[in-house]
This record gives sequence, C-alpha cells and structure tokens, in this order.
Amino acid sequence: FIMDNCEDLIPEYLNFMRGVVDSDDLPLNISREMLQQNKILKVIRKNLVKKCMELFEEVAEDKDNYKKFYEQFGKNLKLGIHEDSTNRKKLAELLRYQSTHSGDESTSLKDYVARMKDSQKHIYYITGESKDAVSHSAFVERLRKRNLEVLYMTDPIDEYAVQQLKEYDGKTLVCVTKEGLELPEDEDETKRFEEAKAAFEGLCKVMKDILDKKVEKVVVSNRLVSTPCCVVTSQYGWSANMERIMKAQALRDSSTMGYMAAKKHLEINPDHPIMKKLKDRADADKNDKSVKDLVHLIFETSLLASGFALEDPAVHAVRIHRMIQLGLGIDESEMIDEEETPTIIPKMEEVEDEINKMEEVD
Repeated sequence: FIMDNCEDLIPEYLNFMRGVVDSDDLPLNISREMLQQNKILKVIRKNLVKKCMELFEEVAEDKDNYKKFYEQFGKNLKLGIHEDSTNRKKLAELLRYQSTHSGDESTSLKDYVARMKDSQKHIYYITGESKDAVSHSAFVERLRKRNLEVLYMTDPIDEYAVQQLKEYDGKTLVCVTKEGLELPEDEDETKRFEEAKAAFEGLCKVMKDILDKKVEKVVVSNRLVSTPCCVVTSQYGWSANMERIMKAQALRDSSTMGYMAAKKHLEINPDHPIMKKLKDRADADKNDKSVKDLVHLIFETSLLASGFALEDPAVHAVRIHRMIQLGLGIDESEMIDEEETPTIIPKMEEVEDEINKMEEVD
C-alpha cells in the first residue's frame, strides 16, 4: 500500500528519508484501518529507525560528506533528541557544535569529552542567536580565561533538544547563562571569592532595594572578568534566548509566559573598577540620586548584553542622553524645555469653518 505520510512506519524527525519497504508478513485481505494497527508495522518501524541510525553512523565516518549531510539535516537529528528517547544516546553521538576551541570547524560531544581537563566535571554550553553573539558574550569570559571549552548552540531547536539531553557520557550539560555555575577552583580562589562576597554584601543589598521586583536577587559573580555585571536566569526557568524564541511565536500562550519567563538574577563583578567606585558611593550615601540612576543604567545595559529585551526602551534612552549631556558638559539650563517646544494648535474659528465646509459638501 502507498502512503504519503507514514507516521506508523517512520518518525517525524526522519521525514527526509525515502524508500520502499518490502514485507511478506503484512496481511492484505483486511482494511487499511486494520492494517495501520498491525503489530508488524511496529516491528518494521523499529527496524527502519535502526537502519537509519546505521546509515548516519556510516556517513559520519567521512568528515566532509557528514558536514554536507549535517548542514541539511542537523535540525532533524536535534528534533530526534527531543522526541525519540529510545535512540537519544545514538543521536547524541551524531550532534556537531562549534565551540571556543574548535575555530570554524564543528566538534562532537565525544571529542569535547576527550579534551576535557581532569578537574572539569561538566560539559559547558551557551545558547544564543548567532556565533558572534555567543562568542563575545560576558558569560564565557571566565571559562575562556581558564581554557575551559564552551559549546555554541545557535539553532532555536537547540533550546528544546538540550532540555532532553541532560547528560552525555556521565557528564552533565551545564548552561553558562544560568545561576549556580560551578567552575573548578583551588583553595585560594575560593577564599578570595568568599572575601569579595562579604565585601560587596552591602552594595548587593542596596542594588536589590533600588531594582526591587525587576530582579530576584543581586549576588557577586564568579564568571565575569572584564564586564561589570550580567543578568543570569534561574536554573529551571527559560534562558534569555528561549524567552526571545517564545516571544517570537505567532500562537504563543500568554499564561505560559507568566510562569516560565526568566527569573532574573543580577551578578556583579567585584574586580571591576565601575563596581568598586559604585560601592564607595553607595557606602557614602545609599540614598544618593546618582547611585540610583547608575544602578538602573547598569542593570538595563546588562539586560541588553545578556540577550533580554528592555520593557521600556524610551526610559533607557533618556538615561543614556543624560549621560551624554554630562560627558559633553551640557548644563541642565541649556536643555530644551518641553514647555518651550512649539506645538501648532489650530484656532477655534478655523475648526468651525472646516466643519461648515464639510456639512455643505454633505
């Protein structure tokens, strides 16, 4: 029997496969409805998927051919990771990602694990819109400095696949944009981090009070090097990239957005001059208006840098313009006052004339 859509024979993620199935075991003297429920079809499906996996593994042996194959059908394999729990382990072997160590080439998870340091317990990855965006992200600064490899996941479907692929070869996959990032540290680094946490505890509290409900908490970061701060998400909520993908859905469910939207945590860099200077100002006077302005500006800039969209871009623009004013040495009195801005208001007589003309036309 001929079918365009053989869901019973082959799963959706392998819909690019074409072929003819020859079987002596299918009964032909019953209706198609009965045939579709036949147990033989389940056996055929299992064998077809098994055969596909073998074919993919054969193609993967030739690096150049597999590169062409993966460019065309990589998304299908990632969909398989999300849908096919039985073959997830085999499909994981076929995945390829660019990374901080791979240059322009792609690397497999197997090669990543082979290159891991002895002290490294996790497979680190970052999700984002493009390779350029993730490679220059603040989240990979500390890992780059310590020569720890990070996988770049830039396909929207990666967000769904990685939710199912929790681990590989006994190593947990860890997203570097989420809270609770654990990096291999020696005793001196741990001691220094604890001292920084204690020193910046007051500033963290001041920043949390200023930002209020915009963030869940403000903490000292162990992942930043040259960036003053970043916004990370909670362990079980959406990442910034996932939130962007869901907001772009035409038929998105607003109720889901409410409870799955990323819970934002602001992490500050205790070694950065901006944070040190801000700490001094906050210690001197926590009610200083300039401290509040700077905290909001730093937070909004971190939101953009971390991949989030601003709730009110106009307010951010006003803050930026105010900073430009200060930089150019423009006095407040020189600014254009809203009351002085000319607005053209038509006279009442003109309005009445227009109404009369319109009535005459009617």
